[in-house]
Amino acid sequence: MSSRRAVAYLAITLTLLAATAVALDRWVWAPAMISTAQRVDFARRLPVPPLAPSHRDSRGRRVFDLRAQTGEHDFGSGPVRTEGYDGTYLGPTLRMTRGEQVVVHVRDDLPEATSVHWHGMRVPAAADGGPHQLIPPGRSWSASWRVDQPAATLWYHPHPHGATARQVYHGLAGLLIVDDPATTIPQLPHEYGVDDLPVIVQDKRFTDDGRLDDTSAPLAGIGLLGDTVVVNGVTGPYLPVVTRRVRLRLLNASNARTYDFGFTDGRRFALVGTDGGLLDAPADLRRIMLSPGERAELVVGVDPGQTTVLRSYPHPLGTGRLGDRFVGGDDTLDILQLRAAAILRPSPEPPRTLAPLPRATRAQAVRVREFSLNNDAINGQPMDMGRVDAAPVAGSTEIWRVVNDDGIPHNFHVHGVQFQVLTVSGAPPPPQLSGWKDTVYLPPDEPVELIMSFPRHPGPGLYMFHCHLLYHEDSGMMGQYAVTDPGADMNTQAGH
Repeated sequence: MSSRRAVAYLAITLTLLAATAVALDRWVWAPAMISTAQRVDFARRLPVPPLAPSHRDSRGRRVFDLRAQTGEHDFGSGPVRTEGYDGTYLGPTLRMTRGEQVVVHVRDDLPEATSVHWHGMRVPAAADGGPHQLIPPGRSWSASWRVDQPAATLWYHPHPHGATARQVYHGLAGLLIVDDPATTIPQLPHEYGVDDLPVIVQDKRFTDDGRLDDTSAPLAGIGLLGDTVVVNGVTGPYLPVVTRRVRLRLLNASNARTYDFGFTDGRRFALVGTDGGLLDAPADLRRIMLSPGERAELVVGVDPGQTTVLRSYPHPLGTGRLGDRFVGGDDTLDILQLRAAAILRPSPEPPRTLAPLPRATRAQAVRVREFSLNNDAINGQPMDMGRVDAAPVAGSTEIWRVVNDDGIPHNFHVHGVQFQVLTVSGAPPPPQLSGWKDTVYLPPDEPVELIMSFPRHPGPGLYMFHCHLLYHEDSGMMGQYAVTDPGADMNTQAGH
């Protein structure tokens, strides 16, 4: 009898385990994978953010005005409460030229404090727009700097510590384009809104009553992952293509999601630029992965009457098969349809060489710094607004060795500079990481070496470095550095 009872207990146990497995698969494992492949009705023309108006003041400076405000925006299914710059969602594209002095006046008409950070721009610390430059509600703040960097696709967004994720998610973001006459390449598509298009990609989740849902994804540990893709503020967009080639300025403006972009028909594209500007030569690719904050400039060729869809494909994020499922690595998302006209204007192929890209070498570096990202902290210390974590010397070059010790996705963004990737886990970087960067994905347990030089700007101040998965940034995975004058103590440590 005892043997029979044991067999019965074993059968009951196995039945319960099987039922649990089925329940976990149905309610946890399967829903964690999202696919919108061939399910998107591309029925709305891709809107193009307008170029921000500007004027010259009496000192010859180019002056922009921005206003952060609340409003209602229709993503495609009715009005939703949102925030934007000079409008209800997102903001206009700021366009400026290397060598000119610019001024941006920002007014905060939100019910809370905000700031505006010029992501990827080399600016004095006082103009960086980080958490030290908060704008109280009803007040204004002005940033001024001389544009001194190559042509690039940058962006701007708020940076108040603890509130960045929510403000960006609700719409506060916009593109910033730097032109550089010295490296202008006429063969590249360059007519803004026609063959040169901003593509601001975000993921959203909506509540049953249509509001934006900003709750964190369960079991992910990275913050919000949406099930609906929004491009330039709309769902299901199509782009009417009127030229044989089109330039897409891709920006991953999502809070936490990493995308692996490619086309559904497998067509190749020319990667001509990354975060900080043009590559030295086009890279021929089928896919490019962008983590939050990263940008890429693609030149895509089309034939008359063709359609193709820009899609984000499943991609390994380094967290293992189980981990990747819950952080978006198994998701398939249709982004944007390219719809070519029956007759297309001719446009040339990208040239074989683009812009000079001087390579930094290890011999130039005066110091190597180590950074470990783990448990909402960098080097074991969460963000402290009163602590300086590094003090590089103006004009010097350093190598920053950064490693994700957390086992979940992280990336790394440094304010005030552009860097080059020396190695990823000891190996040379792939073509998509060969140019100027300011944000880079960190595969878990794979050290990434970055080399950067620190320009001299007038006035003291602090710059940030942090994970650009905004939930992590807000939770404390951020530090700050001050650029010091030559002769200052090179051994300045955190807390001193």
